[in-house]
Amino acid sequence: MAHSWRYAMGTALVAYGVLHVLGRRAGSSQDERRQRLPGDDIVSRPWLVTNHAVTIDRPPGEVWPWLTQLGWHLGGYYTPVWVDRLLFPQNRPSLDHLDPALVRRLAPGDTIPDGPPGTAEYVVDEVEAPHALVLHSTTHLPPGWRAKYGADIDWTWCLHLTPLAGNSTRLQLRVRGRTSPWWLTALYWATIVPADYLMATGMLRGIKHRVEAAAAEDLDWAVTAATTPAAGTRAPA
Repeated sequence: MAHSWRYAMGTALVAYGVLHVLGRRAGSSQDERRQRLPGDDIVSRPWLVTNHAVTIDRPPGEVWPWLTQLGWHLGGYYTPVWVDRLLFPQNRPSLDHLDPALVRRLAPGDTIPDGPPGTAEYVVDEVEAPHALVLHSTTHLPPGWRAKYGADIDWTWCLHLTPLAGNSTRLQLRVRGRTSPWWLTALYWATIVPADYLMATGMLRGIKHRVEAAAAEDLDWAVTAATTPAAGTRAPA
C-alpha cells in the first residue's frame, strides 16, 4: 500500500510538472519566446511570463475582428464550452460568430470586462490593427484582497499576429505578470500557470477554429469595423 501511494504521488508530481511547463510555453517556439513583443516594457521584473501560439490558415485581417469582441458578456474568450460552463457559469458561452454590435475599432484606453461590473477588467494599452493588441490590468484580484491583505497585481496580455506565407497568421499570446505579497505570488504560480495550459491554448484553438470556419466573403464588414488605419499608440499614464 505504501509503495502504491508513493507511486501515485510521484506520478501526480510529474504530471503537475508537465502541466507547469506546458502552461508556460505550449505551442510556442524558442525563437518566439525570445522575441520582443509590444507591451514587454509595461510590467517590470515580472515573476511570470507565459508564451503560447497557434497557426491560423487565414490572414491577420480576418483574425483581428475576433479579438475586438473579446470580453465578459461580450464575445467571451473562445474557450471550450465545458470551461465556460464549469469555471465561468455567470458569463455567457463564447460566441461562435462575429456580432456587428460587438466588433469595434479598439483604441488605447478602451476597456474589456473580465468579470461582473466593478470587478476585473483589461485596459487597452497598445493597438496596431491587425497586428498587435496589448491589454493591461491591475484589477485581477479577489474582491477586498487589496485593502485587507495589501495584495497587488500588474498583468499584461499581448496578442501578436504575424503574417505567414500562404495567407496564414501566427497568433501569439504572451502574458507577463507581477504580484505581491510573496504568498500571492506563490498561489498564482502554483495555480494560474498550470491552468493557463487549458485556458490559453483553449482560447487560441477556439479562435483558430472560428476564424477558419468563417466564410471569407462574409467578413468584409467585420474587417472594416475592426481595423483602424492609424499606427498603434499607448494609452496615456
